[in-house]
Amino acid sequence: MAGFIIPQDDKYEIRRIKMVETQIRNRGVTNYEVLNAMKKVPRHLFVPEEYADEAYNDYPLPLGYGQTISQPFIVAYMTEAVRPSGKKKVLEIGTGSGYQAAVLAEIVDKVYTIEIVPELAQQSAERLQKMGYDNIICKYGDGYQGWPEHAPFDIIVVTAAPEKIPRPLIDQLADGGRLIIPVGAAGAVQELVLVIKRNGKTETRRLSFVRFVPFKRL
Repeated sequence: MAGFIIPQDDKYEIRRIKMVETQIRNRGVTNYEVLNAMKKVPRHLFVPEEYADEAYNDYPLPLGYGQTISQPFIVAYMTEAVRPSGKKKVLEIGTGSGYQAAVLAEIVDKVYTIEIVPELAQQSAERLQKMGYDNIICKYGDGYQGWPEHAPFDIIVVTAAPEKIPRPLIDQLADGGRLIIPVGAAGAVQELVLVIKRNGKTETRRLSFVRFVPFKRL
């Protein structure tokens, strides 16, 4: 695991703690490591500068290029659902600004993350490297095919919505692994789905209704 070192003059720390208590813990997220990661990762550094003062509010924010950073609760909820722990290896599809990857990297051994928007891929890779996340490996590309060279993955987190779950992602999920993904049509309400693989078979659970940006292809 790697982690960001919080500067002592962090004026946003109180806002982060309030965000975790009121928006996340009070809505049922209880995993200690997830709550700590959400308290630690400086969300205001993962949004455009003009939105920094809104970074800890209870809604998503635009990143440009038609992409968004998810609502804090959704990030925490999805993270808890995949049961992250120290030795696990994660694949994330849809790096965006790198925020979800950073939250995961505070808990797990390694995060592989793919972003299809070249400008965001470059920005997030530079941001995460500058912040010291040496356990996050970034890639520009089409996440539909996953990252077979580094499979299998204990956890797969998808932050854009396809109309159906890409088969390569299910194939790259380790036995005992968990995949979380929003599924549904662009512009419509989607279902957040959890896929659990056991003995080569998959169990699918529908968790909640969500709205994510569409899953893009090259």
